[in-house]
Amino acid sequence: MVRVLEFADVVVRRNARDIVSHLNWTVNDDERWVILGPNGAGKTTVLQLADTIEHPTSGTVTILGERLGRTDVFELRPRIGFASTAMAKRVPPTERVIDVVMTAAYAVLGRWREDYDDIDERRAFRVLTEWKLDELADRTFDTLSDGEQKRVQIARAVMTDPELLLLDEPSASLDLGAREELLSLLGGYAQAPTTPAMIMVTHHVEEIPVGFTHALLLRDGAAVAAGPLAETLTADNLTRTFGLPVALTEDGGRYAARASS
Repeated sequence: MVRVLEFADVVVRRNARDIVSHLNWTVNDDERWVILGPNGAGKTTVLQLADTIEHPTSGTVTILGERLGRTDVFELRPRIGFASTAMAKRVPPTERVIDVVMTAAYAVLGRWREDYDDIDERRAFRVLTEWKLDELADRTFDTLSDGEQKRVQIARAVMTDPELLLLDEPSASLDLGAREELLSLLGGYAQAPTTPAMIMVTHHVEEIPVGFTHALLLRDGAAVAAGPLAETLTADNLTRTFGLPVALTEDGGRYAARASS
């Protein structure tokens, strides 16, 4: 068991307000974390810290053994896979799907003058096949559905065999069929022994894939609870997190929540 991420008394302050408030948190290489909380809870900021995009106002963030602020983030970032809607908006719309994935090898969006080997293309096609996208390899990114685009983003994020995988609301806005297809793929990936540590942000317990092991619940930038999923994801903790009475059910490793009277 190797520690891949550690937050020690981390604060992120903007306009005299703590977006993240004195957060202590660790992630090991065999763990799959979901971060839950209401809008404005600090979820995306925590993910940006883990991806070296954001720096703490105070406290320390250690990623893959490197302390943020004392390491070259451009050398660290290729070791981290990151998929988000914001990234999708930066993909050239006419880029071929296989090139969207393959350009991860150079950490660029949009193929230009990079030199790729046959092994890069074979690797990209293998990843597309794993995420059921091989038939879309020659399609352009702008012709894909939302669900297909989100799977392409994840395929790109895993292309370089990252040591830490970060997913920002991967199933947001998807219809039921696309959501369930993606969650099934994420669940299978999460349970594979060679999968890296994973952290996924979501608003909804229904979007937690089978195979995820831990949860961090945030409210107003602070941790309400953190730890193994079965112990942390409780009706009481969700009630404290979202500020209203919550009823929680679990069936076969999948969760559902609703307001309770």
